[in-house]
Amino acid sequence: MDPEVEEVVDGDVTWRFDVGFLTSRWTCVWGQGCQGILPERAPELQQGCCSVGAELDGPEEGARLSAYAAMVDPELFQHHAEAERGGIFGDERRLSTRVVDGACIFLNRPGFEGGAGCALHLAALDADEPPLEWKPSVCWQLPVKVDWAPGADEGTEVATVRRWTRADWDEEGDEMAWCCTEEPEPYVGERPVVESLGEELEAVVGTPVYVELRRRLTGR
Repeated sequence: MDPEVEEVVDGDVTWRFDVGFLTSRWTCVWGQGCQGILPERAPELQQGCCSVGAELDGPEEGARLSAYAAMVDPELFQHHAEAERGGIFGDERRLSTRVVDGACIFLNRPGFEGGAGCALHLAALDADEPPLEWKPSVCWQLPVKVDWAPGADEGTEVATVRRWTRADWDEEGDEMAWCCTEEPEPYVGERPVVESLGEELEAVVGTPVYVELRRRLTGR
């Protein structure tokens, strides 16, 4: 059975939303039972989905990330010295972040005095700014995935907003021992995804579309 979809038309773009996921109680359980994305379950590592470097959305995002990384206080960035020595990028095109000691260079490990978790996220909170402005887009959008396709009429597009699945990790997905959107443990949130990830969804689809989507889904 195909998933229930809610459509919102915005000019030349028709947004199609996975109702089941957006009304579900999924919530990120990083550090609270997240098993990670490695071939073996490893909650003790607290790596979440940061075991691989972040794939960046082009040179512009790479330049923006570099600027924000330079603003992170070393006390909040466990691998600050490593970043200064070898940079933050994992490729010459500057389209991915480096992997250091088995995870993204920005991931502070458990026990780090400045706090475990994403150094960019922590720095944004310290600056009283939204983390999604500091972090790579793929990081703050997860587990939201947008599939773009041509529309029925010339010049139009269809954007399907859904959850990430194991298949979206390509070959790595076949080896993952656990995928948070396909397991029951993370579906314990206090609010539906359309509300709990409201800031992220609004950034993806724009304010008018998000407001209409939330009106429809919360009015059910």
